Amino acid sequence: MKIDIDTYKEILDTLTRNKMRSFLTGFGIFWGVFMLVFLIGGGNGTKEMLTSNFEGFATNSGMVWGQPTTKPYAGFRKGRTWSLNYGDVERLKTQVPGLDVVSPLVSRWDGKAYLGDRKSDCTVKGLLPEYAKVSEPKIYYGRYLNEMDIAQHRKVCVLGKKVYKTLFPGGGDPCGQSVRVDSVYYSIVGVDYSSGGIQINGRTESSIVIPITVMQQAYNMGNDLDMISMTCKPGNSISKLTPQIRAVIGREHHVDPTDEKAISIFNTELLFGVVDSLFKGVNFLILLVGIGTLLAGAIGVSNIMMVTVRERTTEIGIRRAIGATPLMILSQIISESIVLTIVAGMSGILFAVIILQMLEMGTTSDGILAAHFQVQFWTALAATVFIGMLGVFAGLAPAFRAMSIKPVDAMRDE
Repeated sequence: MKIDIDTYKEILDTLTRNKMRSFLTGFGIFWGVFMLVFLIGGGNGTKEMLTSNFEGFATNSGMVWGQPTTKPYAGFRKGRTWSLNYGDVERLKTQVPGLDVVSPLVSRWDGKAYLGDRKSDCTVKGLLPEYAKVSEPKIYYGRYLNEMDIAQHRKVCVLGKKVYKTLFPGGGDPCGQSVRVDSVYYSIVGVDYSSGGIQINGRTESSIVIPITVMQQAYNMGNDLDMISMTCKPGNSISKLTPQIRAVIGREHHVDPTDEKAISIFNTELLFGVVDSLFKGVNFLILLVGIGTLLAGAIGVSNIMMVTVRERTTEIGIRRAIGATPLMILSQIISESIVLTIVAGMSGILFAVIILQMLEMGTTSDGILAAHFQVQFWTALAATVFIGMLGVFAGLAPAFRAMSIKPVDAMRDE
């Protein structure tokens, strides 16, 4: 059987149009799924990277320190300088029962650490072991400070990550070796790899931690403190206890308890709350944009299927004439719609997973993953089910249109 050139061109044009329509429709679904999965994974990774700045910090913690007064009080003029002392620690423990851990802190910003011919700038911090309950260390080598170090005034230290890498560029366990900090030698008992972004008198990675009792003697600091860190007992919060804390400290140092600048309190609970609220809004926006894009793609699928049904009027009419039931026509159109959306959707998920994996690899440092950008398996499965449902709904209108075609009308169109 011979086919003339015009008929061949018509068949070729029809096939080309159908392929182009399928491609454009599939690309709409592909892009919608890609955007949804990528935004969910990217949002999770961004949140993890942001919250890593608070890594190790207790969510119910707070810090208090003294600054010059801004209000006159008890006969004293404003602008008076004052400082916390060791007695404030005991007063807070006994007079504010809602507090759990109350840990003092002293520091020097301009410290120098020496090991052989190597030198590192550092912040020297004097702490108690219980400070680990406020900001949990990530011990890479050795241990953290303990009660025996305090009781026996041991000259021991814990190196921050940056200080360790500067003094020990070749790596290895430094515990047991001695390092000179300013003019005093200390035995290294641990290395802390914490790198949180909250700077409490200097970054942890650039710090050297020593027992507070040793630091007070080494630097002749007396009884004064730079800061007091606190955590709350269950059922309490720093926000609720702030008036009591200011009252106890203000009464002892003759500072107006309402002078918020003089008695400064940093509340990590509020900070965590702001981050959580921010990402709740971001997640809602991600779902709104992603689902909106998918719905737009589903509408495109429906429109393309309507055009396809219109062009296949004769074919559908002949099938009806030789015995095809309306249910068979319905299942054919809907199955085509589902296959189109599922293939395009799965391709979008796969492409998004590849891009997210590349982002994860880009945030890996020293073999440590900074954030997880990948979506969970159940999230991808839910997206696939949602795509299939969109395929069903997108194919309903064209399917009902195909079911309404009568064989006589199809032959008349031909």
